[in-house]
Amino acid sequence: MQTSFNALTRRPAAYVARSRTALILVIALLAACFVALTPSLARADDQLLSQGRPANASSTENASFPATAAVDGNPGTRWSSAFADPQWLQVDLGSAQRISRVTLTWEAAYAKAYQIQTSTDAANWTTVYSTTTATGGTQNLTVTGSGRYVRIYGTARATQYGYSLWEFQVYGPGGGTTPPDDFWGSTSDIPPAQNAVEVKILNRTNGKYPDSQVYWSFNGQTHSIAEQPYLDMPANSAGRMYFYLGSPNSPYYDFIEFTVGSNVFNGNTTRVDAFGLKLAMRLHAKDGYDVEVGENRQTFAEDRATTFQRFTDAVPSQFKVLAQTQAPYRIIAPGSDPSFRAGGANATYFTSYAQSVGVNAATSDIFGCAASLASNPDMCAALNRHVATLPASQQADPSQYYKAAPANYYAKFWHDNAINTLAYGFPYDDVAGQSSFISHSNPQWLLVAVGW
Repeated sequence: MQTSFNALTRRPAAYVARSRTALILVIALLAACFVALTPSLARADDQLLSQGRPANASSTENASFPATAAVDGNPGTRWSSAFADPQWLQVDLGSAQRISRVTLTWEAAYAKAYQIQTSTDAANWTTVYSTTTATGGTQNLTVTGSGRYVRIYGTARATQYGYSLWEFQVYGPGGGTTPPDDFWGSTSDIPPAQNAVEVKILNRTNGKYPDSQVYWSFNGQTHSIAEQPYLDMPANSAGRMYFYLGSPNSPYYDFIEFTVGSNVFNGNTTRVDAFGLKLAMRLHAKDGYDVEVGENRQTFAEDRATTFQRFTDAVPSQFKVLAQTQAPYRIIAPGSDPSFRAGGANATYFTSYAQSVGVNAATSDIFGCAASLASNPDMCAALNRHVATLPASQQADPSQYYKAAPANYYAKFWHDNAINTLAYGFPYDDVAGQSSFISHSNPQWLLVAVGW
């Protein structure tokens, strides 16, 4: 179970006028009241979409002022940037959302000129608000736009210091956007949960296995989809649901992980140990939150042999064995392969790089975030992503990851083939919000797609 689960985390009657002049005055007053009230009524329906979501920034003044502090809901913590222009702070809402307003709560070091921008991919941005005459303090901005990512892009500081925000709050009606294909099928037939969340299992093996040969197993129950496609999941801790193809004890298997409270779901797909089956899950909550994680559509659409071959073609020579050791059933994580362990051909793969930043750890422990790295998630993530020698701000920038060896190219492959590039490729892959972990209160249903 990944450590994400240790830090779990959300909106009089009037009399008849005696003259035409009086009548006009009354109408004007009523209209003014209506106009004044309308924005507040609309705002009452808004949901706070950004709180607790993954965030990163172009820079941080130091480790005491991280990007996440601006979306943590705590008015006493803040993000602060380097003392230079331009700078940006962005939040990942988890799925494409309609945006209706943004609230900025500035510390004394504020932006005089900035833009509010949205994006679907964190690469191409659309400006939905712009100013060059901002005055700091608390600014409530009405905007119209949509996107999964929202950022403030500062172009001119008002002080000699950087940009500093106590809170960066993004609001919208919630509900996200409907997935653009029929991969998930209809959700109108999902029965209401009597317990914590209703789970529906989907056969996405492209005809390789019928529903009668796609099995799920949880808490002593084992059923095929044909027998029982639903599970009314109760609250539980540190749970796993297993999936099998062909038979209930088939070597073709995999699992998802979760903890479920009485009113919250926390879970993820995982490649920390190995790839066994293509898996994706979609969580929908009663407030309209709707997020999907796992392997992407292209990976689900291809044959299993193609996925194995693509992995082999994509990774450096040291990693190709991972698709052979337990083939055709699993592609194992590098820390589990003998070649990366003591005495193996690749046992020193990470040694020099780790020592260059003062870490003396076995290569297998770096892949597994074990031993001395078990208590140092940031360093373990930085080593796996090959950003350990970069400034802290760049270590939180996904565009810097896996650019050079040594790196965890096994994890890179699963990120490259995941929905929104979010995957659990090693135990601390949740650092900087890069994992497939999702968490939300008031869950309504969870779809789990099982592929070949």
